[in-house]
Amino acid sequence: MTLTSFGPANRIQRSAETHPLTWRLRDDGEAVWLDEYQAKNGYAAARKAFADMAGDDIVQTVKDSGLKGRGGAGFPTGVKWGLMPKDESINIRYLLCNADEMEPNTWKDRMLMEQLPHLLIEGMLISARALKTYRGYIFLRGEYTTAAKHLNRAVEEAKAAGLLGKNILGSGFDFELFVHTGAGRYICGEETALINSLEGRRANPRSKPPFPAAVGVWGKPTCVNNVETLCNVPAIIADGVDWYKSLARDGSEDMGTKLMGFSGKVKNPGLWELPFGVTGRELFEDYAGGMRDGYKLKCWQPGGAGTGFLLPEHLDAQMYAGGIAKVGTRMGTGLAMAVDDSVNMVSLLRNMEQFFARESCGFCTPCRDGLPWSVKLLMAIENGQGQPGDIETLLGLVGFLGPGKTFCAHAPGAVEPLGSAIKYFRPEFEAGIAPTRAGDLNQVVTPTMVGA
Repeated sequence: MTLTSFGPANRIQRSAETHPLTWRLRDDGEAVWLDEYQAKNGYAAARKAFADMAGDDIVQTVKDSGLKGRGGAGFPTGVKWGLMPKDESINIRYLLCNADEMEPNTWKDRMLMEQLPHLLIEGMLISARALKTYRGYIFLRGEYTTAAKHLNRAVEEAKAAGLLGKNILGSGFDFELFVHTGAGRYICGEETALINSLEGRRANPRSKPPFPAAVGVWGKPTCVNNVETLCNVPAIIADGVDWYKSLARDGSEDMGTKLMGFSGKVKNPGLWELPFGVTGRELFEDYAGGMRDGYKLKCWQPGGAGTGFLLPEHLDAQMYAGGIAKVGTRMGTGLAMAVDDSVNMVSLLRNMEQFFARESCGFCTPCRDGLPWSVKLLMAIENGQGQPGDIETLLGLVGFLGPGKTFCAHAPGAVEPLGSAIKYFRPEFEAGIAPTRAGDLNQVVTPTMVGA
């Protein structure tokens, strides 16, 4: 798997004007440390923010830019920042970076942290200034050992340069930053579960309201943002709102650029910084190179395992939240997966649902019991032992575990690919239903939940 932002056949050249996230990357893939980062205009945005901008001005600039969360939910970042309390007497506030990148087929944040650790630190520094947070944590997926090593080194470099710690840049503003490695749970990607884990508690999501901006880490106001989201902040501050908005393609309602990628049996799997609004076909054909010889595209997911499957004819959809919504699913993380024609969809879904069932925190009944139930049914269908009514039961579970039916968004994301797979490839599921013996026909009982 290639962690790169290069275009196909060097068709594009990265520059600060067009690739705010990746133009500083080294061709050899090594990390960009402090001296090189500053030589490439690093921390210039932070110096501007500290010297020329009040906290509220930074918040308003980010809000005007249209920056949205890059972790998958896509909530407007400036609006989220605006929820933090204005009361100056609240002097303990926290900024959390959600670096628990556990979404299958997603590795974008890993690239940023391993190769551009100071970009994340600068983004957090500016954000801390805007939100008046005195302490920050990077909550990192435990398996990302290289990222942890690079981030810790970058934090020490920034401290030694007076860019973290006490009286930063002579402003009187203090900000401490810590790297905290998690224990490897998917549910920690949900911001309140992340907060519980950081506090040393079981990683269960919390009831909202109150939202973290009011009651977060240790009961104090807290803002949680994704790695890629925070890495956008320096360029917005340095080059302005109008420039940032101009990066997106016409027709896109999302602003700026996005790290997008393709995995699966494509010729050039990888990761690229592209403007919002490119089509799935451009991403698949021009960047990923299409399918390898001997394979045919059967379907694809646009943004991680928790997004619905799309067909080849959906490749002309624009890659932004509203564009993907038009064809019936979500943009998610923006890292797509190609499924080739050799893959059995029942087996693929059984694999996915096993992962989601294992990663459930077990707090609410629909998720705790519904996901293992789906795995049991899919295993039976996969082995040709499915029973009449099993597909309808699976569809019933898709409905009962959908948005608004569970405590957090884990279960809705888990069943979205299941519902779309049955929609587009139902014959493959029907093929796993065992022939019913004549004497058993009257004994088939449809579960009471179906159609409720």
